This record gives sequence, structure tokens and C-alpha cells, in this order.
Amino acid sequence: MFETLNIKIYKWANDNVPWTNVYGLARSIMALSTALTLALNDSSIFFRPGAGQETPYCNGTYSIFCTVPNNHIYLNLIRWICVILLLVVVSGWRPRLTGIIHWWISYSLQVSAMTIDGGEQVSAVFTLLLLPITLTDSRKWHWENIKTGTDLINKKDLYFRVIALTTFVFIRIQIAILYFNSATAKLADQDWLNGTAVYYYAQDPMLGFPPLLHTLFNDFLSSPLVVIPTWGTLIIQLLLFAFLFSPKSYRKYMFIIAILMHEIFAVMFGLISFSMIMLGILILYLRPLEKQFHFSLGKRFYISHLFMKRGDAGKSL
Repeated sequence: MFETLNIKIYKWANDNVPWTNVYGLARSIMALSTALTLALNDSSIFFRPGAGQETPYCNGTYSIFCTVPNNHIYLNLIRWICVILLLVVVSGWRPRLTGIIHWWISYSLQVSAMTIDGGEQVSAVFTLLLLPITLTDSRKWHWENIKTGTDLINKKDLYFRVIALTTFVFIRIQIAILYFNSATAKLADQDWLNGTAVYYYAQDPMLGFPPLLHTLFNDFLSSPLVVIPTWGTLIIQLLLFAFLFSPKSYRKYMFIIAILMHEIFAVMFGLISFSMIMLGILILYLRPLEKQFHFSLGKRFYISHLFMKRGDAGKSL
């Protein structure tokens, strides 16, 4: 029995490569979201006292924002260092190294900042879950492709692949639980059950619609049709949980629907960074690892630029 299990594990690892540009693109989008959040907001926005608590919060944490004095000059310096480091993560360079950096910055923002949204919480969790994958990724760039079906050279390669592939399974389970918990929590709220929750969210002074959108959609929100986006959100989130068990061939349709839902949130409620983080999460959840992205336009530009350089070098000889 154990021999058969070992053969199946070997075949699973040999036929599936976890380190593709699928998870690479997800990392880049998540890192870009955090980089933009940090770049566009002063440290005084993130680190302001609240409920008798000084920020950045440093008690029992290993936050990067706690490595300098509690002064906005130093905190802004660390903020820009984080932006630069996150842009290195976005570039895809050395995921084995930048995976740790990405998690540390996401964790630091989550535990030390006062004014954050759910996107930072999600980023802190999933950059941590991605560590077993990034630490076993020996590529120089996370955009590089590794051919499938090639025999594993040694036990180390086998162990690394099994660790990374198993981590992807746990990540998908965690994302499914995230959406299931979000949907079931809403079901405990009477406004979601009667279909009016979106109306009240749109009126919220902090999270509500901008004045222009509120004017455009006020008649719709005040009509019985408001039940469509309210119950539609619940249905999509429950379907996202169910797609944990779906065949790979159907995931692309759910992927498009889920992206549309989050982009509507981004436009209507201004949840730009949150929607970018969730886009990265959805790529990890619904995009099969072997379905690598083909950035043909960028690749053609790079190749033509390379040949132009070589041609100029040839003329100079």
C-alpha cells in the first residue's frame, strides 16, 4: 500500500510544477496593491492613536515599523523603503528571498497600522501561506517557465515539489473557507436576508457611494431591484466556496464572475487595494497552475529590443 502511495506521490509531483507565472502574477498583484497603499498615504494616516493606544503598535510584534523611533519622519522613511522592496517583489526577482520580505511588510502593516481594511488582513495571511512555495522556488524570476513531465533529479526536488503542491491545496481550501465564512456571516444579518444591505452600505458616510454614483443609482437603490446586488453577492460567494470541488474546466467562468464582483466593489465603494488583493487570491484559487499566462506582447517587445541592441552592436564592429 505504501509503495503504491509513494508511486502516486512521485507521479503527482513529476506531472505538476507548482512554480509557474500563475502564482507569480498573483504575488505581483498583491505586492503592487500594498505598494500603492503605502505610496499614496502618509504615515500619519496609518499610524494615528486610537482608543488609548499609541501607534505604530509594537507590543509583542516584529513589525518593520517598530525598528525606528515613533516619529513620522522615520516612519515615512520606512514606508518608502517598503514601497521600493515591494516593487522588487512585483518584478518577480528571486521569489525565495522576496517571499519573506513580502510577508514581513504585509504582516507589519497589519499589526502596526490603525487605519487598514480587510485587504491588508488577507494579504498578511496569504503571503504567510505562500512562504513554503516561495522558499522552495529556485528560479531567478517568478515569470520563468519550468517544463512539466521531466524526471525529478533527486529527492530534494521531489520534497520541494510535494511541499509546494501541498501548500497550494491548503491555500485553495483557505480561500474557499474565506468566502464561505463571508457568506454565512452575512446570512446572520437581517438586512442581507431581506435584500436591502447594499442600500445601507451605499448610504454609509465612510464606505458609501461617491456623490456622483449615488445620484446615478439612487432610484435603483431605492427600488425593490436592490435585492439583485444584495442576494447576488451572497450567491456568488457561496458559489465560490462550491468551486473548491469543481472541475478545472469550469473555473474560468467563475473567475470572470468573481472578478466582476470585486471590480464593482472597487468602483462603487472605492475598495481599490482590497479588490487588487482579492484578484491575486482568485488567481491562486481558480487559475490552474499549468495554465500559465502568455504575455506575448511584452515578450515580443523584449525580443525586438534585444535584437535591436545586438544589431547596433554589430554595426559598431
